[in-house]
Amino acid sequence: MEFTPSDDQRMVQDMVRSFVEKEVKPVASRMDHEGIYPSDLVRRMAEIGLMGAFMPEQFGGSGMDLVSYVMAMEEISKVWASLGVIMTVNNSLVCDPILRFGSDVQKTRYLPPLSRGERLGCYALTEPGAGSDAGSIQMVATEQRDDYVLNGTKLFVTNGKHADLAIVYALTDPPRGKKGISAFLVEKKTRGFSVGRVEDKLGLRGSDTAELLFHDCRVPKENLLGVPNEGFKIALATLDGGRIGIAAQALGIARGCLEEALAYAKQRRQFGEPIGHFQAIQSMLADMSTEIGAARLLTYRAAWLRQRGSRVTREAAMAKLFASEAANRIAYRGIQVFGGYGYIKEFPIERYFRDARITTLYEGTSEIQRLVIARGLIQEECA
Repeated sequence: MEFTPSDDQRMVQDMVRSFVEKEVKPVASRMDHEGIYPSDLVRRMAEIGLMGAFMPEQFGGSGMDLVSYVMAMEEISKVWASLGVIMTVNNSLVCDPILRFGSDVQKTRYLPPLSRGERLGCYALTEPGAGSDAGSIQMVATEQRDDYVLNGTKLFVTNGKHADLAIVYALTDPPRGKKGISAFLVEKKTRGFSVGRVEDKLGLRGSDTAELLFHDCRVPKENLLGVPNEGFKIALATLDGGRIGIAAQALGIARGCLEEALAYAKQRRQFGEPIGHFQAIQSMLADMSTEIGAARLLTYRAAWLRQRGSRVTREAAMAKLFASEAANRIAYRGIQVFGGYGYIKEFPIERYFRDARITTLYEGTSEIQRLVIARGLIQEECA
């Protein structure tokens, strides 16, 4: 792996860094505290090519490599993680599976407007009784002539309220369990598809997390993604890329924490000198920086391998596990550096602390990542 970013990667990083400093940072805290969805900022991300970052140019994308995408996600999430999750869902969980598994007609119809930000996508897998055990979903898709009729409920769908298109998983052959799951492209305008409850969350308050309801929702057969009963394989392959995106988000949050804590340690004075001169504070800053470096290497490696066409199930799980748990440790230390001021909403460190918590939960909990990693190790040893 090349450790020196290419000129193109540096250009992406500089472009995104300029964007977030000028346009996102001045409004992030206010919009997050008020729970405002950043429609204008999402539009601006699309204008600079971030909503279809690694999509081919023929489908309206920017054609970035995956390391450039990770670098962009890190810069976005360093300033406002809510904006980062909107971006990663549209890229990793919606555009990517359409590119990998969609028909030529589906790619031509859906990828250009998604990549250009004219439409927004969401990913509907989780259900009330199916979280970590995604293979136990109960939503059913019944075949009727030229359509499938979907009935069921999906939970915790990021972008669910504002999305125009959902990738929805449902049972097409219920007796086969997870081997009978299929994936569908469902447009919001489809009759029988509605948005239910929008969750009031601890963190990521600028992005929406919604319940999606399907009642006799009739979807044409041409909107089947891939082939019947292969949906669970599509979901697992998609989550490999999604976990790299969440690792990059966690890395960005961690960097934001360190930069805020470092700046504060230089200007906050106690006992007649800056607190950054105290060994206790220096120890926390050193640990924060070291863990960020390790998280970055794991995340960039997973992206680099996936770009080369390698299977990265274990590598993606390792990146997400370490980066997300490191982000939580780093956010904790960041609050400690700030002391009582870190508990006040006036300072961004409070927002980073809340945002970091979700990264160990969605797209597979830390416990699930450990299972994925361990099973990969065992299978490798037995091979």
